[in-house]
Amino acid sequence: MKWIRDKGLTFRMFLTMFLLALVYLAFLTILYAYGVNFMGLMLFAGVFLFMQYYFSDKLVLMGTGARIVSEDEAPELYAIVRRLVIEANIPMPKIAIVDTPIPNAFATGRNPKNAVVAVTTGLLRTLNKDEIEAVIGHELSHIKNRDVAVLTIASFISTIAFFVMRWAMFMGMFGFGDERKDSGLTSIALFTISALVWLISFLLIRALSRYREFAADMGSAILTRKPRALISALLKISGKMDRISPNVKKEVEGMNAFFIIPAISGESILSLFSTHPPIEKRIERLEKLARELGY
Repeated sequence: MKWIRDKGLTFRMFLTMFLLALVYLAFLTILYAYGVNFMGLMLFAGVFLFMQYYFSDKLVLMGTGARIVSEDEAPELYAIVRRLVIEANIPMPKIAIVDTPIPNAFATGRNPKNAVVAVTTGLLRTLNKDEIEAVIGHELSHIKNRDVAVLTIASFISTIAFFVMRWAMFMGMFGFGDERKDSGLTSIALFTISALVWLISFLLIRALSRYREFAADMGSAILTRKPRALISALLKISGKMDRISPNVKKEVEGMNAFFIIPAISGESILSLFSTHPPIEKRIERLEKLARELGY
């Protein structure tokens, strides 16, 4: 079966960018009205995000302790990835392994030509060959869909709002006394507005991030033709995750957005802020897709 562009993902990408543009335009207008010289903030945020975008693969590899491996070191892994990239019609990515008992995988890189697919030793020990193939198909779908680039761009003014919020809080703008009354009120207003813009941006980006996981699941089913292998992998990873020590999870907590399943999970109101949809909903969609495709 040929690759099918996820129109839902494309629509959500454009909608998220459009809504964020409206929010950001209003935010910059308010900053200008308050006389804030935000060019420095934009420059700083721009440089920060450019570094994050351009060196995203190296930053993530450093943050997870991943090590790039050669084909001689992981021939079976290379064989799986090579077959799937032909199906996906994308360049061969670098392959890395993370030495951790946490069963997981992730993809990173600013574009398909500069991508990295990483798996953990815990994943390789937990899953069988078909399940590993399904997980890698999921990660390659992220590369095919160019998720990293879209989310980095979408995060630009959200980062500026965060810096304005920090600036208002920590740079002595909350004055006391009559002489600093106006300055204090301005600081409070800027802090409140920046916090609101950051929260709206955060929720919109998280909503897009959750949907892209659904899209990557579908991509895996198309590339491997084994949606039930991905279902089995998700269940095994989730089950193993519950038995992993909380201290071990904390070591990779900051990388949850990259993983196929977050290292910290739970059902509560906090799921609104999750980068991933509930595993039950992912399995439900995959079961429906398996029936529709006759797998």
